[in-house]
Amino acid sequence: MNRVLRRVLALSAADLLFAAIPATAAEASGGVNDFSCRPSAAHPRPVVTAHGLFGNGPGNFLAIAPLLASKGYCVFTPTYGQSVIPGIGGTDYVQNSAKEFGSYIDKVLTATGAAKVDVVGHSEGGIMPRYYLKNLGGAAKVNHFVALAPPNHGTTMSGIAELAKLFPGAAQLLVGGLCKSCLQLIRDSDFIRDLNAGGETQPGVRYTVIVSTTDFLVTPTSTSFLTGPDVRNIVIQDEHPGVFVGHIQLAYDPISIGYVTAALA
Repeated sequence: MNRVLRRVLALSAADLLFAAIPATAAEASGGVNDFSCRPSAAHPRPVVTAHGLFGNGPGNFLAIAPLLASKGYCVFTPTYGQSVIPGIGGTDYVQNSAKEFGSYIDKVLTATGAAKVDVVGHSEGGIMPRYYLKNLGGAAKVNHFVALAPPNHGTTMSGIAELAKLFPGAAQLLVGGLCKSCLQLIRDSDFIRDLNAGGETQPGVRYTVIVSTTDFLVTPTSTSFLTGPDVRNIVIQDEHPGVFVGHIQLAYDPISIGYVTAALA
């Protein structure tokens, strides 16, 4: 195994371990997941988050959610797609997760009285809501979708996904039963092709995509970019040359969080 691949695997493993921060770590954060919260004139739309693969809502947004709540937003951090292990989300088929996510948004809208929400997603949570927006009526309920490192055109995982294609059936054997969404997020999957067919964005929804060139899980960097009206694609290193922000770090790093808060303002 060459040095580059060893580095990618080490960083990927660290990212995945960090993604699985226990949900209880953030449950007590003030102002988060409070269904008695009422949006203010300054922040009229609740913020609903969508976590990454193998993550959970409170853990993935341990930094962002309390910060937004402290600024006066109503913030909600659901965990979706727990198909195998409770507390480990995003493993169900993306279509099922999107239906679950949509039902949660309906619950938030009913409780808060808001007409629409803003969504902040990370990794798988940066693409799963796009299915909701396109196919499940979500475009009428979402104003702004802010996505951190979404695999919008599928990921190669720094070549690991391409390598797996040389061994037919191996990937399905390893992850097919445990992670139904994993193969959907790989470049050139049927899911990716269908999702992007006919246009990558939905009318009436604003999109902000935030990426890092030192993300080795969602690769290449350009796979995250969206094309369409009301889209802003942001590369952190364009304004902060030389900074290292890994895939999971994007949800916790002050620079990326700054872009999120600015997009929602």
